[in-house]
Amino acid sequence: MTTPIVICDDSSFARKQMARSLPDNWAVDITFAANGEEALAAIKEGQADVLFLDLTMPVLDGYGVLEQIKSQDLPCMVIVVSGDIQPDAVTRVKRLGAMEFLKKPIDKERVKEVLTSFGVIGE
Repeated sequence: MTTPIVICDDSSFARKQMARSLPDNWAVDITFAANGEEALAAIKEGQADVLFLDLTMPVLDGYGVLEQIKSQDLPCMVIVVSGDIQPDAVTRVKRLGAMEFLKKPIDKERVKEVLTSFGVIGE
């Protein structure tokens, strides 16, 4: 079974880097989003069981996306991927419903650990 995921970041380089950081044996259908509005549209279209979300973006930032997911009760697991690793940011995104916070640059092994710990992928 293929898992639909969205990688949302305003940097095309960061989106590609995130895609390369996914576990090699994980069957995914990737949709890329350059801002929060594109990510929300993809979630509403059923393209995101899992969302990898940057915080700092134009149009609609990651916090806004998390707020919309929460208020609209959208079915999506969110993993925030950001260079903004201030304790306040981590606390805020978890309060808004993010499963985990990964810091950039992304660590492929950490991605696998997180996905495994939440039962998204098997051991």
